[in-house]
Amino acid sequence: MMDFSDNMRRPRVPSADELEKAKACQLEFGSYCLWSIEHKEVMKDAIVKKLKDQLFVARSYYPSIAKLKGKEALTRELKQNIQEHERVLSESIVDADLPSFIKKKIERMDRAIARAKSCTVDCNNVDKKLRQILHMTDDEAHFHMKQSAYLYNLGVHTMPKSHHCLNMRLTVEYFKSTTLDSDDSPVHKFNVPDHRHYVILSKNVLAASVVINSSVSSSEETRNVVFHVLTDAQNFYAMKHWFSRNAYRESAVNVINYEHIILENLPEFSMQQLYMPEEFRVFISSFERPTEKSRMEYLSVFSHSHFFIPEIFKDLKKVIVLDDDVIVQRDLSFLWNLDMGDKVNAAVKFCGLRLGQLRNLLGEAMYDPQSCAWMSGLNVINLEKWREYNVTENYLQLLEKFRNNDDEASLRAAALPISLLSFQNLVYPLDERLTLSGLGYQYGIEEKVIRTSASLHYNGNMKPWLELGIPNYRKYWKRFLARDERFMDECNVSP
Repeated sequence: MMDFSDNMRRPRVPSADELEKAKACQLEFGSYCLWSIEHKEVMKDAIVKKLKDQLFVARSYYPSIAKLKGKEALTRELKQNIQEHERVLSESIVDADLPSFIKKKIERMDRAIARAKSCTVDCNNVDKKLRQILHMTDDEAHFHMKQSAYLYNLGVHTMPKSHHCLNMRLTVEYFKSTTLDSDDSPVHKFNVPDHRHYVILSKNVLAASVVINSSVSSSEETRNVVFHVLTDAQNFYAMKHWFSRNAYRESAVNVINYEHIILENLPEFSMQQLYMPEEFRVFISSFERPTEKSRMEYLSVFSHSHFFIPEIFKDLKKVIVLDDDVIVQRDLSFLWNLDMGDKVNAAVKFCGLRLGQLRNLLGEAMYDPQSCAWMSGLNVINLEKWREYNVTENYLQLLEKFRNNDDEASLRAAALPISLLSFQNLVYPLDERLTLSGLGYQYGIEEKVIRTSASLHYNGNMKPWLELGIPNYRKYWKRFLARDERFMDECNVSP
């Protein structure tokens, strides 16, 4: 995920201090903050908490008591109690692990603290020590949060072991099989311009399968429907075998090795690696009303690979592009009769972010500052208009301008300004009710809203095929999974 921040008006929150803490957390750790808040567990081990509180107070008084004459016995008692508490807490983190004599230790510490509080000490010294301990505790908490956030991000960006197993098994079976090869596919449908063509970029077998299954399950007619799955060389054979084994009503599935077709048929384009739709973390707040609630959004846009779709499908006039984290819940056939005029890309606009708010990112390029951003996920593309307006050529020119160096991070970061500028004045606005976004990071979306949306977009880190996916939303994705696939059982795939 790339991270960009800007400003927008949002509803108020009760406390400005809480807002700043939440903002700082989300800026540093992104959706991990939302996940950690949702999964925060209330500490149930009251005795352990009591021990920690006593240790906190005893440590703050100890330096001041140690400086007092005639308080040597109390100093030794405090030191001994502190050491005993530290030893107990190093061995026990829950109440059940505490030794049977812990109540006596707590009582002794209470008496020692009471005696310390009765002494005349410099309050400034105690306050200074309390603040020192507090800062140390904050530093320790931040360290553990960084560790947790790292593990969270590792979890959301790493393919689960079971999915890797599934890909390997499918790849092996593809080369062992002779009866399910691609020659049996309805190739005659693949390039018929009048058919309804959907394009999906994916490296995930299950995700691509769910997109297709949800689409055909929601369609009234599938006889002339074709799905083109663009994948990379590593996952190509697994995809081929999966879609040879599984039928999706009367629709046809065409699996394409993107890297091979670019290398063989479009060698003039250097972008041979398959790039998935890019998601950018956008932190939206208000400088004018700093106490108003800030909000994090994930903006999805086309990747670099999307800009070669018209070159790959030279015979087609119109396609619908679906991200692989989308499911379809209503018949989308009406989109094929959509009159887009002279527009190229029919998309849901995201007016929570306008181009003028990205002026530092867009540089000196010419653009309308009031123009809304737009979302990938479900897009209708007029390929004829695309070619007429030379969108791919314009993209290549913008790539030279925004690509700072050759590393992948810089290349991916350039996808946002390039996508927004490439379609300046070429976006046809789709009804925002067509796609409900945010199911990969936004908690609290009402079930009624989810059920009535034509399609669901799981943009964000918490994808539905991961264990970290938001449980309340995963069920809508899981209902379109293949249920009788033996490889899923053998690899223990249970999203």
